[in-house]
Amino acid sequence: MGETIPVLRYVNLPRDERPDQGVSPEERAILDKVNQKVAAAESLEQVVDFVFETTRPLCPCDRIGLAFVEEDGRRVTAHYAVADYEPILLRKPYSEDLNGSSLKEVIERGALRIINNLETYLKEHPKSVSTKLILKEGVRSSMTCPLSVDGRNVGLLFRSSRQPNAYDDHDVLMHQAIAERLSQAVEKARRIEQLQNALNDYFEMLGFVSHELKSPVASMVTNARVLLDGYVGELTEKQRARIEPMVRKGEYLLGLVREYLDLARMEGGNLEPKFTTVDDFVNDVVEPSIEIVLPQIEEKKMRLTRNLPDGPIRVECDPNLLKIVVVNLIGNAAKYGNDGGEIRVAVERNDMELNVAVWNEGPGFPPSARAKLFRKFSRIETPELMKRKGTGVGLYTSWRIIQLHGGRMAAESEEGSWAEFSFRIPQPITLKGAVSEGVDR
Repeated sequence: MGETIPVLRYVNLPRDERPDQGVSPEERAILDKVNQKVAAAESLEQVVDFVFETTRPLCPCDRIGLAFVEEDGRRVTAHYAVADYEPILLRKPYSEDLNGSSLKEVIERGALRIINNLETYLKEHPKSVSTKLILKEGVRSSMTCPLSVDGRNVGLLFRSSRQPNAYDDHDVLMHQAIAERLSQAVEKARRIEQLQNALNDYFEMLGFVSHELKSPVASMVTNARVLLDGYVGELTEKQRARIEPMVRKGEYLLGLVREYLDLARMEGGNLEPKFTTVDDFVNDVVEPSIEIVLPQIEEKKMRLTRNLPDGPIRVECDPNLLKIVVVNLIGNAAKYGNDGGEIRVAVERNDMELNVAVWNEGPGFPPSARAKLFRKFSRIETPELMKRKGTGVGLYTSWRIIQLHGGRMAAESEEGSWAEFSFRIPQPITLKGAVSEGVDR
C-alpha cells in the first residue's frame, strides 16, 4: 500500500537561506519577472492578477487569494481573489477569527499550511465557513503561506487547485519563493490603500459634519440679525453689544463650514465642472459673490471699488464653481485687509482669456511666503496675518477649481501695503491649458 497523504500538514519555512534555492533556470526566470513587476503595480488587485497569470506554470493553480491580519493578530480578512472560474464566493469582506482556525498556526509559527483534501478537512472541521464556501467554488486542495515583512506576518497568500492532493514539496518551495517576493510590495500597497481609505473617510465625515452644521448656524445668524434690525422691538446698547459678536462669530463659522464643505466635495470628486456659456459673467457670478461678502466689508468700513466692463461679457465656465473662487478671494480681501481700507475687484475679458483680480490694502505677505500659497491647510505665519483667523482651505479649493478650468492663479504683494490674488481662464475653455504649478514665478 502507498503512503497515506495527511489531509492537513504544516511545513516550517527556512529562516536562514533563500527559499528559492534549488529552482530551475526557467522557474527562476519567472520568479525574477515577478520580482521586477510587482513593485511597479499600482494596486493590490494588479499585484494579485499579475502573480496569478505569471506563476501558474510554477505549480498547480486555479485560484489565488490574498488576506490580511487585522485586530492585532486576532482576525484575518479576505481582501482579493482571482480565479479561472466563476463565481468566486470567498471574497472581500469575509473575515474569520484566528482562534480555533488552522490559520493561527500559519500566522504564529510562520509555517506553510497544506490542505490536500478539503472535503475530508470539512468533515473534520464541520464549522469552518470558509471551507464550505471554497468547496462550493470547486476547490479541492490549497496551500497557504504567510506574507512576512521585517519578521511580522502581515497577511496570507492562498494558492488553490480544483484537484485533490495537488501540492508536493517542490510546490511548497515555489509558493514560498513567490510569497517572499510579494510580501513587501503587498504591505506597501496595503498601507497606501489604508491611507487612501482613511483620507476618503475623513473627507466624507468632514462633508457630513459641515453639511449638518450649515443650516442651524445660518438660522442662528438670521435670527440674531432679525433682533439687531429691530423686528421684535428696539434693543438697548447693552443688548446690541451682546448680539453683534454672536453674529460675527456665526458668520465666521458659516465661512468655515462653506470652505470645508467645498473641500470635502472637491476631494470626494464631487466638484466636477459643468461648463456652460454665461451671457453676463459680472451679473451672474461677480455681483452675487460680492453680495455674500458685503456684510463683512461694511462691518470693517472698507471701500469697495469695482473695475468692471461697461456691458455684459460672455464667458465659458462653470458659474457655480467660479462663484466659490470669487467669494473666497473677496472674502480673504475683507478678512485680511485693513479696517477702512480699500478692496478692488477687476474683471477683464479679451479674445484669449478671462481675467479676474481682487486687490486689498493690508499687511500683504513676504516674497518667501509665496511658495505656501494655494496649498491645502497652509497659512502664512507672519505675526500680522496670524492675528486673523483662517484655515488655508479656501485658496486651495479655489486653485483646484481654476485648474479644472484649465486656468492659472497668481498672487502679488507689497508687504505691509497691499496684496492681490487673481486668476485667468482660457476662452473658449480648453483643458489643454491646465498646469501643475499654482503660482506664477
